[in-house]
Amino acid sequence: MDIAVCIKQVPARDWQVRLNDSRTWIREQDASFEMNEADAYALEEALRLKEQHGGQVVVCSAGPARVTQVIREALARGADRAIHVDEDSLAVADAFVVARALASAMEGERFDLVLTGLQSDDRGFAQTGVVLAEHLGLPHATIVMEVQVGGGELRVKRELEGGWFQWVVMPLPALLTVQSGINLLRYATLKGIMAAKKKEIRRVVPSTLGAARERIVGLQLPERMKKTQMITGTPAEASKALVQKLRDDARVI
Repeated sequence: MDIAVCIKQVPARDWQVRLNDSRTWIREQDASFEMNEADAYALEEALRLKEQHGGQVVVCSAGPARVTQVIREALARGADRAIHVDEDSLAVADAFVVARALASAMEGERFDLVLTGLQSDDRGFAQTGVVLAEHLGLPHATIVMEVQVGGGELRVKRELEGGWFQWVVMPLPALLTVQSGINLLRYATLKGIMAAKKKEIRRVVPSTLGAARERIVGLQLPERMKKTQMITGTPAEASKALVQKLRDDARVI
């Protein structure tokens, strides 16, 4: 069973965010990066399916040269080879452009299953996977919490609202967007880290990316606002003033 896993390099969650001069994205030169959390769970699920059914796991990532960091990490965890769509502008591209670039890089490959994380930690629109499925002409399911393979088809468990779940039967090949927490992540071993250095990373330079469908106009960091207002007077006067502020200003009663 040949499985492709799309992974993204995102700013580390513990990094103190700084905006660039135009305030349209982060200052990448100051940032530290890591593998997108949901993509790490998608990778782990692919490795488990490979252990059960054989085949290979191919990781695909789009972005500048720095994304080789997460590619090597995925190879160290057990992926067999990688495809790197090498283009600086893909670091800030929208889901439509990224999906188109990934689909183009997958031409000539014959994957039985394509996995992506549900959404990225930096943008969180949850669109790249479903747009990629459209480009590849594959049926897809989202917010997947369990994957069963047998008889040439998939049986997947989807998370719905309000604590409900849905089981869906799908043909292969297909694309799934995986929810965080679907499994327990493994860590790269020393043996895996050494083996990753010898694994193939096929570099693809896209000939064209097409027009973006969205544009970030501006970003603003959350402002810390702390306003303390002292209420004076007798206990009766203070309680009456407090109730009025809770009702009229805070609108909590």
